[in-house]
Amino acid sequence: MNAPQRLGLYGGGLAAVFVAAFAVAGAVVPESTVAAWSATAGVEGSDDMEMAGDETSGDAADGGHGQDAGAHEAGGAPTQVRGLSLEQDGLLLSPVTVPDETGEQGTLSFSVLDADGAAVTGFETEHDKELHLIVVRSDGEEFRHVHPTMSADGVWSIPWTWAEAGSYRVLADFVPEATGENVTLGRAVDVAGRVTPRPPTAVSASDTTGGYTATLAGELSATAESTLTATVTKDGEPVTDLEPYLGAYGHLVALRAGDLAYLHVHPEGDEPEPGSVSGPDVAFLTQAPTPGRYLLYLDFKVDGDVHTARFVLDTHGSH
Repeated sequence: MNAPQRLGLYGGGLAAVFVAAFAVAGAVVPESTVAAWSATAGVEGSDDMEMAGDETSGDAADGGHGQDAGAHEAGGAPTQVRGLSLEQDGLLLSPVTVPDETGEQGTLSFSVLDADGAAVTGFETEHDKELHLIVVRSDGEEFRHVHPTMSADGVWSIPWTWAEAGSYRVLADFVPEATGENVTLGRAVDVAGRVTPRPPTAVSASDTTGGYTATLAGELSATAESTLTATVTKDGEPVTDLEPYLGAYGHLVALRAGDLAYLHVHPEGDEPEPGSVSGPDVAFLTQAPTPGRYLLYLDFKVDGDVHTARFVLDTHGSH
């Protein structure tokens, strides 16, 4: 997908179903049940409980990017969602190795395997990176969008420490050279320790992070494409020095509350020239796959620092 194309939904649309209800002490959610978990409008439950160990071994712009094939058919009807399991198009996400407990310094690592079980090493650059990794707890907390590095033998890795315990979803989003088609794979990881789930209980279209306030305007629709516009301010003044980040002036990820179905959205606009700045507005073309509540995370860069603002929106007409 070339940068000048008009963006619809990044990453082949949706990925990774993961239930947001926490289990009782000592319970581990098996990977085989992931595809069977149903979507809900929110996360139930808030009591303290113990989590078991790891389940595995272990950025206004103009114009836009093109919508990835497979996200929606003509007329806006959602097609089959991608990334509902650890396998897609003959590719498999290996077990994810992570530190077992909070506060433990270690490495998060994994490979993308082909049908023969060999590690894939050829990837296309998509939005400045060969692979985008999203890690988020099942209640929407502890969101991280990072970019591991790949060794010659196809192992992706990044230094990793868990700040909080809980059940997490690990989503790998990439384009293999062999097909040129976007793939999103996901696995569930449980981190030992006591956790109090904090599911979103109210809609919020504004957030303050690092002294910057980001506000989303517009309606999120499940029946047609709509525009969400993020405006960044500081001390009440518009921020006009947003820097390019991942080939754009802002980067938006949307997750459906309840199962973390995945939308990766870039703003409309040509790819920024190096050294250019913009702001305070960044417009995103979006469409939700179903009615319901969505958790949205906006990454933007100022003075070399990346900030992440979090929002909670219900689709237009949802209750």
